[in-house]
Amino acid sequence: MIYDICIIGSGAGASPVIYELTLAGYKVAVLEKGEILTEKDFSKDELTVRRDIYTPPLQDEYHVIEEKIDEQWHQFPTYETGWNFWNGSILGGSSNFMSGYFYRLKPNDFKLKSTYGNFKDDNTVDWPISYDDMEKYYDKVEKVVGVSGVVSKHPHLEPRSSKEFPYPALQEHPITKKIDKACHELGYNPVRTPRAIISTQKENRNACYYSNYCGSYPCSSGAKGSGRASLIQPIIGKKNLTIISNALVYELKTDENNKIKEALYINKKSENKKSIKAKVFVLAAQAIESSRLLLNSKSKSFPNGLANNSGNVGKNFLSTGGGMGIGTFDASSMPLKELMIPGLFVNRSLKDWYFTKKFKGGTVDFLFEHANPIRKANSMKWGDNGLLIGKELQDNVFSEFTTKKKLRFEIFVDWIPNDDCYIFTQDKYKDKYGIPVANIRIGSHPQNEKVGEFLAQKSEAVLKQMGAKDIHTDISPLPSQNLQAGGCRFGNNPKTSVLNKHCQAHEVENLFVTDGSFMPTGGSVPYTFTIYANSFRVADYIKTYMKSV
Repeated sequence: MIYDICIIGSGAGASPVIYELTLAGYKVAVLEKGEILTEKDFSKDELTVRRDIYTPPLQDEYHVIEEKIDEQWHQFPTYETGWNFWNGSILGGSSNFMSGYFYRLKPNDFKLKSTYGNFKDDNTVDWPISYDDMEKYYDKVEKVVGVSGVVSKHPHLEPRSSKEFPYPALQEHPITKKIDKACHELGYNPVRTPRAIISTQKENRNACYYSNYCGSYPCSSGAKGSGRASLIQPIIGKKNLTIISNALVYELKTDENNKIKEALYINKKSENKKSIKAKVFVLAAQAIESSRLLLNSKSKSFPNGLANNSGNVGKNFLSTGGGMGIGTFDASSMPLKELMIPGLFVNRSLKDWYFTKKFKGGTVDFLFEHANPIRKANSMKWGDNGLLIGKELQDNVFSEFTTKKKLRFEIFVDWIPNDDCYIFTQDKYKDKYGIPVANIRIGSHPQNEKVGEFLAQKSEAVLKQMGAKDIHTDISPLPSQNLQAGGCRFGNNPKTSVLNKHCQAHEVENLFVTDGSFMPTGGSVPYTFTIYANSFRVADYIKTYMKSV
């Protein structure tokens, strides 16, 4: 069988295309590396999640990190270090595990070079599209995927066609009142964080039930707007939709016209090699793995990898840096009865310095520690004089869980694309299937840390004003493992970009890349909302393109 469209991946970049093309009546095949799971398969079991049952074992499938130490680049396979860039190999991908902070990019995010110019060793470029091209798709995501919240006025609020979010704000923890008060006293403008978590029922999805297990955990209620829950499960019974699980795609084969004719994949359970043919292929395996697949798909026409005769595949990889801080609250800060309420959201952020006159700033999010009680209790076994045992340990654990709470802030800066942050492959490192793994050089531009330190000072001031104790901050040049973009940036010039403005490969007409790979810059926010919106935008173009295939 030759399908109309084959989609590799099923997360935020893939699910809108799956949804739109299936509803349009095309024969759609989805190649998903992981299992097909639903809400009944998910639990709030910290050990299950920490054992990474939703991601490949690092001994079997890994990445190689290339880090600069003492002015020399050193390579570290992740099975040696435990650093893990896998974010969810199941239907819906990493969108199952997101925290769901859904901020739109701002108009100037699409033209950073025009706004600020370039720093030294900076590969920032303007996008080939504008905010106006994306606005209706942001609006569509809010309604179809489901976003809850209140539109807060702040100095950098973007234009909106809908005055409010379609779902009411989630219930908030009492500490938000202290955050708001402290911010107002400092002259800041607290923002009520929009979340891709529904507060009321939507079709077959239940509202959030405030389990206290959200970020990094799959959602057992269906409230979280994963690609699986919001877009794929509603259409999973359609006869024109075929989902093939445990399908690890390792090569895309082209014909004499430089079009992809088939995808070669390994069934991860049987380890048998198979293939699938289609008229159009959409790649959305998350940024690192999408670059890896293209680089490994070599041929006579593409000796350096598919769609890579310009040498741009894998280049200008993006993450999000900045760092984090934390402060402790106890009965001296607010009544314990209020402080220790579990499950309710903090949902406060700061965007006062999203743009500054001289440089691009960022976003600050406030949140409690993720609910990892086993890890937290385990950290209590050490005291000033060494290992704690017996009653001393018991008292320490009891005190930690019943008398105090730690409020964090996370900083999101606009990761500056540069020549020392990119994806490549080499024959030296291969996974258990004999496929060259992705190597990730993680060079961070110095400006990332400068912005992070600037925002940390502003954030620490809030914690101090609130009366927090033991405040400390960690500003790091290292990328976030769970936020990936770039590597196949889009643009109008085929010599400097991989994709055109429709996310269609310049050199391979029937190939589209719709995960975060397309982004030339990432904005100072998590990428998922923009990936969703762009995927809906590209889906509209593919429907038009299919008429000519």
